[in-house]
Amino acid sequence: MKTYLVGGAVRDRLLGLEPGDRDHVVVGETPETMLAAGFRPVGRDFPVFLHPRSNEEYALARTERKSAPGHRGFVVDSDPSVTLEEDLSRRDFTINAIAEDDDGTLVDPFDGARDVEARVLRHVGPAFVEDPLRVLRAARFMARFAPLGFTVAPETMALMRDMTTSGELDALVPERIWQELSRALAAKRPSAFLSTLHDCGALQAILPEVEALYGVPQRAEYHPEVDTGVHVEMVCDMAARLAPGDDLIGFAALTHDLGKALTPVDELPKHLMHEQRGLAPLRALCERLKVPTAYRELALTACREHLNVHRLAELRDDTVHKLLERCDAFRKPERIAQLALVCEADKRGRGGAGDDDYPPGRELQRLHAAALAVRAADVAREGLQGPALGEALRKARIVAIRQARAASSAR
Repeated sequence: MKTYLVGGAVRDRLLGLEPGDRDHVVVGETPETMLAAGFRPVGRDFPVFLHPRSNEEYALARTERKSAPGHRGFVVDSDPSVTLEEDLSRRDFTINAIAEDDDGTLVDPFDGARDVEARVLRHVGPAFVEDPLRVLRAARFMARFAPLGFTVAPETMALMRDMTTSGELDALVPERIWQELSRALAAKRPSAFLSTLHDCGALQAILPEVEALYGVPQRAEYHPEVDTGVHVEMVCDMAARLAPGDDLIGFAALTHDLGKALTPVDELPKHLMHEQRGLAPLRALCERLKVPTAYRELALTACREHLNVHRLAELRDDTVHKLLERCDAFRKPERIAQLALVCEADKRGRGGAGDDDYPPGRELQRLHAAALAVRAADVAREGLQGPALGEALRKARIVAIRQARAASSAR
């Protein structure tokens, strides 16, 4: 049985990164011979097997032929006559089309190793245009590899523009869009995902609510970067810095300012009420992409409350308590630390503020902890129940917030 290590494991080794999953291609075999050798089948769309001891994936060498729109519209041929080079030719980027023999020899018919060294993301061949998901994959790879100096080859970017113009991206299903988006938000530089899609026109097709932010001006004294789209890129990168790998924080950071695209022209560059204006497009985005509930709830909270957190010191004690209630902070206490991170990313994700301190985030968590420490049992009196008990608990928590603030001022 002739097998080759392929894809990400080879690419990451060449980049000096810790390899992830190890995938293999098997040449000259059939499903029957794989089963006879003890491999376990797992592939639904094409023959993929798990090794009987290592559990690593082994796929039969295959070719694909476009048969319908979308990223699933392919007919797969895994005949034993399919060669390794034919299998590699169907892959998306040259850096992913490198195979490694048992003795470490590279099989690299598309010069992927050269592109690894040059830090270029380049498509393998003309079949690239047949799968619209590859536009999102290119952007997602940029979110991961831009910190290493990668750029998209001009000819690849040109193809991505053609694919966008053709409307092929309309065939992408929400689940796959969300999968690529969430992985990009968990990468080191999510801004590269956004800017890549923006540059090829695909952001309008995938995230029109975010695309609408580009070119919208903000007040330069608060936002030296001025352009709201650039600000959101900076906020996403700051979120990745503050909460590495956390796409939940990343999604809330991405969507916190959607309302600025709806500011009337005669109000610019101010953005009065943009927090409230942002809620409707955010709900529409979440509905369209079938965003998981936890992501939706935190994003809506951050969109609505981020300015309140920024000016926390100006809020009355009872107003702080109302903020905590709106955030469902007493049933879901973890949400306050998450909100504080998103707000810090917003405040530091702007020109010249990358290393600034953010006291409101710490203060919000401290006041929340003080209020959370007050329990219903602490205020319960004989016969006190229902709304009366709830009101007593509310007042006691406001007192706790006031006392926590006084203690802080005394220090």
